[in-house]
Amino acid sequence: MGGETEHLGVERVGATLVLTLNRPEAKNALSLPMLVGLYDGWLAADADDDIRSVVLTGAGGAFCAGMDLKALAGDGMGDQYRDRLKADPDLHWKAMLRHHRPRKPVIAAVEGHCVAGGTEILQGTDIRVAGESATFGLYEVRRGLFPIGGSTVRLARQIPRTHALEMLLTGRPYPAAEAARIGLIGHVVPDGTALAKALEIAEAVNANGPLAVEAVKASVYDTAAMTEADGLAHELEHGWPVFDTADAKEGARAFAEKRPAVFRRA
Repeated sequence: MGGETEHLGVERVGATLVLTLNRPEAKNALSLPMLVGLYDGWLAADADDDIRSVVLTGAGGAFCAGMDLKALAGDGMGDQYRDRLKADPDLHWKAMLRHHRPRKPVIAAVEGHCVAGGTEILQGTDIRVAGESATFGLYEVRRGLFPIGGSTVRLARQIPRTHALEMLLTGRPYPAAEAARIGLIGHVVPDGTALAKALEIAEAVNANGPLAVEAVKASVYDTAAMTEADGLAHELEHGWPVFDTADAKEGARAFAEKRPAVFRRA
């Protein structure tokens, strides 16, 4: 299946593509095979009209402990991965959702460590669920480093600036309950159930009109940095075409006939 590598699992669950970071012995720290698989997974999801959402999770009770610089060097990982990075020097950033925004909704299912690069990837997802023992944080300044995966730009746009700066400047860990309180994640669930909750949310998304869902997501992100007046004008460019689709007519018919809608992306 598109995107699967030795460090990234790929599975279809109904209309959802599940991407699993799979280096549990290293708390799923990022490696070159993982990043190549992730980028290919995002592309595969957007290219397949039968996929309506993506869930990103980690194996072995962890989400992602950040960059593994040795593993990113690609030693022993095969020329195909190094060649991909040489051909596209931005591939790792796109894999981490810094330079790339999937068309389909992305739901994060977090257990355990989600720190440094893990928290940076998290900011590229749309909906976020975490087990109650999950830990978040941007540890880079503790090591004299810079969180260059986009956090100095995105975090203060997603949570209040005072919380964003505290997370960025202290480098301290944040338990799941606090991460939810400041708005970094949306749901805290019992440990071991984050994936099930994420799939439940994905199923609710998948039941809706896919053209409408994708247009809504695009509008939210495209208008985020606009003034309200400009954003409202731009919203119409995403919204009006949806009303002309066969799916919109099917939604109205299904409502009138008191039955589930059958959307065909048309």
